[in-house]
Amino acid sequence: MLFEYIQVALEKAEYKKLKDGTWFAEIPDFEGVWANSETVEGCRKELMEVLEEWLILKLRDGDPIPTVKGIEIDFKEMAVV
Repeated sequence: MLFEYIQVALEKAEYKKLKDGTWFAEIPDFEGVWANSETVEGCRKELMEVLEEWLILKLRDGDPIPTVKGIEIDFKEMAVV
C-alpha cells in the first residue's frame, strides 16, 4: 500500500526546467515536498526520497496525510509490551 501511495503521489508531481538548466519538482498538497537536480530523472529520484522521509515524519508525529486518488495511509498505534 505504501509503495502504491508513493507512486500515485509522484504522478501528481509538477516539473519545470529552471534558468540554470536544473530541474525542479514539487507535489501539490504536499507542503515541503520538493526536489532539484541536474536531470529530470535525478529530480524524480530525489523527489521520491523526500516524499518517503516526509511520510515517515508525518506518521511519527501523527500528522494528517493527504488522500491521493482514494488511497489513504491509516496508521494505528500499537502498544509495545
